[in-house]
Amino acid sequence: MTTYENILVETPVPGVGLVRLNRPQALNALNGDLTREVFEALEAFDRDEAVRCLVLTGSDKAFAAGADIKQMADTDAVTLFAGQDFTDWSRLARIHKPIIAAVSGWALGGGCEMAMMCDLIVASETAKFGQPEITIGIMPGAGGTQRLTRAVGKALAMEMCLTNRHLSAEEARHYGLVNQVYPVDSYLDEALKLAAKIAAMPAVAVRMIKDAVNKAEELSLSEGLVFEKRNFYLLFCTEDKTEGMRAFVEKRPPEWKHR
Repeated sequence: MTTYENILVETPVPGVGLVRLNRPQALNALNGDLTREVFEALEAFDRDEAVRCLVLTGSDKAFAAGADIKQMADTDAVTLFAGQDFTDWSRLARIHKPIIAAVSGWALGGGCEMAMMCDLIVASETAKFGQPEITIGIMPGAGGTQRLTRAVGKALAMEMCLTNRHLSAEEARHYGLVNQVYPVDSYLDEALKLAAKIAAMPAVAVRMIKDAVNKAEELSLSEGLVFEKRNFYLLFCTEDKTEGMRAFVEKRPPEWKHR
């Protein structure tokens, strides 16, 4: 397995890959090296047939407290454009397998944006979500204005981006940003349980469902229904469709082949 400097990688339970941000001295602030390693590790798990669901987490104190401002302070627009620093974040959106963000403590700026790029969010009771870029004279640049608005609505997203309002874990769940909230000592275990439950499902159907749900934010209803129907039909070509329906008729648990 590849050795990383800024993250920890493991497979704590069968079928689940765990990537942990590991810059505790900087509250997991996102610099170029850290984000590159995160994307590389997730892509490696995405290629691993033994792994069927991913969990991305930080520490109990901070998922990620934003971008590394020290690294950004002397950067100009031309350098950012030439380096495609934020365009590279699309690598996370291209991961085929479901990703659960397990968030505790601060998830600010790029940290909030990275969590929102995942497919589900499990939070600890101490989690705080925010887009504080306005306080340093800039704005969200890795999807914050777009994904946050889709998740919580225009009014709240506007308030958060313009005034640095933070959402508590319970508020985030209330507004639909977070799936579940647990105590600090159990949120990661609960995220891993959720990941294991997804990993136990037929992998091709899981991928088709992830694709279709994500398309709902990009397509019109009529276009989305066409996309959904296409994926639905394609699943009738899989071995797991045959096994799943046969097991249902025979009143026994299915034995998935993940193909």
